[in-house]
Amino acid sequence: MSTLPQDPDFGDATAADAIDMIIVPRLRDLGGFKVNRALPTVQRQMVGPFIFLDQFGPGEVLLTEQFDVRPHPHIGLATVTYLHAGEIVHRDSVGSEQKIVPGDINWMTAGKGIAHSERAPRDRRDQKAQFGGFQTWVALPKSHEETAPTFFHHGRDALPVITGEGATVRLAVGSLYGERSPVATFTEMFFADVTLEAGALIPLDGTHEERAAYLVSGEVEIAGDRYEAGRLIVFKPGAHLSLKALTPARLVLLGGEPMDGPRHIWWNFVSSSKERIEQAKNDWKTGRFDKVFGDEKDFIPLPA
Repeated sequence: MSTLPQDPDFGDATAADAIDMIIVPRLRDLGGFKVNRALPTVQRQMVGPFIFLDQFGPGEVLLTEQFDVRPHPHIGLATVTYLHAGEIVHRDSVGSEQKIVPGDINWMTAGKGIAHSERAPRDRRDQKAQFGGFQTWVALPKSHEETAPTFFHHGRDALPVITGEGATVRLAVGSLYGERSPVATFTEMFFADVTLEAGALIPLDGTHEERAAYLVSGEVEIAGDRYEAGRLIVFKPGAHLSLKALTPARLVLLGGEPMDGPRHIWWNFVSSSKERIEQAKNDWKTGRFDKVFGDEKDFIPLPA
């Protein structure tokens, strides 16, 4: 456990110019639950390598088949799953089966192609449960878009924790405040779960070019302006500033080095090549993806 650095510039009015944009997520109904989708948007495709960002919950859900995400494919990306509440069982076509609980991190590299499912644990079926967290996709650099698919799980006790007065940062992925997560990545990035007591300050780490904060709960102040939950605040490169919690607050910090060019995104596929996405569509439609281990009979059809 390490300590947050101090930022002497909190309250500097010029820090307001450090905010590039504020994104209000779109509410999407996925059947069993609703999500707030912050990326991609018309205004912004990526922050660092993060090309997709869904916040789900927090709230109570009924763990029926409607809740489950049936087997579906990915290419050209890595999925990052992080829970604040609830449990999910991940299964995939490289043979993984892993329950994820709050504070753990699941990192699945799709590369040239993987299929996976995410379902409620069988022993919790048809029960009500609290559920919430994030799933995000990391676009892979062109040099690794066709890498072999893999899956890695890291428990909460393996992740670095950085503390300050009234602030706790659990570093799920990448490097931040001089610490590094054990999760192997393809580019420099960060994804961190932050909790703040009312009045706590947290400086924005300036070591990464692209940075953003997603406010999960509570309210924060940046350069005299107040921001409420359900906002993705994207900062300009090099900006040196702090966030102050006006109430008890929770947020996610994410970003990293810019991606090596824009990406095409269609359904669950990400690629620098439109032709590669067309190939992936046809591969899923004709059954050329490997089946999900332990979940071979079900699947989500290719959208019309």
